[in-house]
Amino acid sequence: MIYLPTKSTLQHSRFFFSFFLMPVYFFALGQALTVDIINAALVFIIWHLFIYPASNGYNSYFDKDEGSIALLEKPPATDKSLYGFSLLLDVCGILLALFVGFEFAIAAFVYGLLSKLYSHPSVRLKKYPWISFLVVFIFQGAFVYWTTYRAIKGQSMMDNWPGDFILAGIICSCLIGASYPLTQVYQHEEDSKRGDKTLSIVLGVNGTFIFSALLFSAATVLMYVYWSRQDRMENFWLFTAFIIPVLGVFLNWIVKLKRDKSQANFKNMSKMTMVSGAAMLVYFLVIMLMQ
Repeated sequence: MIYLPTKSTLQHSRFFFSFFLMPVYFFALGQALTVDIINAALVFIIWHLFIYPASNGYNSYFDKDEGSIALLEKPPATDKSLYGFSLLLDVCGILLALFVGFEFAIAAFVYGLLSKLYSHPSVRLKKYPWISFLVVFIFQGAFVYWTTYRAIKGQSMMDNWPGDFILAGIICSCLIGASYPLTQVYQHEEDSKRGDKTLSIVLGVNGTFIFSALLFSAATVLMYVYWSRQDRMENFWLFTAFIIPVLGVFLNWIVKLKRDKSQANFKNMSKMTMVSGAAMLVYFLVIMLMQ
């Protein structure tokens, strides 16, 4: 049966990749103050064990990468079970989301739909550099923060949207947006062969690093504004401490690239992604525990 995953399918679903998207969830959880515990647990499971892996698998099925991709240095050949399993995960995630609420189920559906439009050859948003960037920027960042926050509080998306709530979502988008083009920087040749004109291809290697630095700087400025509005500046200074190792890896990668352009590779991208993802996850966990 095509819905039963093979070893290759489980690898391409990249469940561990959800780790890098967890900071958005824990930022929302930490700011929610009053939380519906059951909803909070369900929302975590739905995003990280169903919706995100479904998106990864669906994308891999249509990309059919031969070179390294996120978390898979040597991806195995895909098979039909990857397509069926990714759809099964999506359907299960949406059905489970109904137990949280109809609005959250719609959010899960919209995220899944956009991931399909991003990957499917009939639309293939991935081949349009700025559109694909905006889809990831908005929907992996602000959209997930806003829908997660409201779901775990048991609130409607139609309720009032205070400034800090909007700002927190934009911060998440800037952090996601800063990382996204860096994950493409070593894939220019393979993406071009497929006809995908990614943002990193448009910007070039140097432009990709400048663009990411600008977005991360924007996230830092907005983080300052966010915590100053809440009179919690200790949280901002804690943020600056956590980004020191991230900046160290980022600058070291730039130095390597100045000497050797081949340093735009899977190994350095993986290190950058791991360090930044871990730093942000631990940071948001710490401020959640400090509340």
